Amino acid sequence: MNQRLPVQGAQGDLLRLVATGKAESRAELARLSGLAASSVSLRVEELIDAGLLAEEGSGTSRGGRRPRRLRLSPGAGVLAVADLGAHHVRLGLLDLSGAPLVIEERGYEIADGPQATLDRIADAFDELLAAHVPPSVPLRGVGTGIPGPVDPSSQRVVTPSRMPGWNGFPVADHLAARYDLPVLVENDANLMAAGEARWWPGSENLMVVKAGTGIGCGVIVNGRLHRGRGAAGDISHVRVRSDSSIVCACGHPDCLEAYASGAALMAALQESGIEATRTADIVTLVDDAIPEATSLVRTAGRRIGEVLTVLVNFFNPDVVAVGGSLSAAEPLITSIRAAVWERCLPLATRDLEIAPARAGRDAALLGAGTLLLEAALKVTS
Repeated sequence: MNQRLPVQGAQGDLLRLVATGKAESRAELARLSGLAASSVSLRVEELIDAGLLAEEGSGTSRGGRRPRRLRLSPGAGVLAVADLGAHHVRLGLLDLSGAPLVIEERGYEIADGPQATLDRIADAFDELLAAHVPPSVPLRGVGTGIPGPVDPSSQRVVTPSRMPGWNGFPVADHLAARYDLPVLVENDANLMAAGEARWWPGSENLMVVKAGTGIGCGVIVNGRLHRGRGAAGDISHVRVRSDSSIVCACGHPDCLEAYASGAALMAALQESGIEATRTADIVTLVDDAIPEATSLVRTAGRRIGEVLTVLVNFFNPDVVAVGGSLSAAEPLITSIRAAVWERCLPLATRDLEIAPARAGRDAALLGAGTLLLEAALKVTS
């Protein structure tokens, strides 16, 4: 069952506060929203009547009578999200708080083109819904991460690398035609950043690097994803210094992605006669102390770190978190950290933490859930 969230105006803000765990009582909702207690009670009753909230048990007392605890109703709905890679897709069903109900990975080839790939994802969503969600619980929104630039206004893919047939494709329109629900289409590194931000409490400004088949970066500013006009955080086509010259898939020479991405490292290993067809193979080779792989990963980390040096000095983040499949190769993060520490101003690195990402493989799915709930509430508010 597909159904848009039946909320209006301030109801959406109150629902978001409960869904994100920031409020669990009417008193907390009044304090955080700035609404009068009587207005909050009226809207909470409406959300309960709509089957979106439930009130039960006892919450935490701040003195006096313990308030009843608000939570999302189990039947409030689910979100269907996907994180699309070059050769696979991770699929998830989340409740409205962003908690995963089921996550599954399937093999796909993004080179098969947008229509075939998106239809397969939609079919997979339908299968997961039928197998894991009661018919009475509605689907409230659909979201997918794309391993390429996405225009935030049109939600179309814009000149992606290694994605033949995807340029300009109306991803959101294609999915909305099937579901008639709020649809989120976002760059995968941005989704990863949105999901990772939850795991760094007290850190409001983050750069989240995704090192996998390609290279991307999501930027969190004052606790919120910064998209710019769609290209914010795109470090993959920053030019790097090199004694040789390699033409990137974008057509320009010496882009970071042409030297330091998983695809570039796999190509270099294969030229040396070492088999590597997935980024996981590179990590295995490093773990097995194969010198060619270790050297390539260290050099890739140094190049990524040199690019980040400029950005750390400019943005001065609290955290640089490194995720993606290549981040499991320990020399990558060590080399990134060394390059940044060597070249950055002391003031920029004094309290900076450069560390592996904490949210794990499902960071992009968790980020999609957060942003999709915002989109669903914005559409109906």
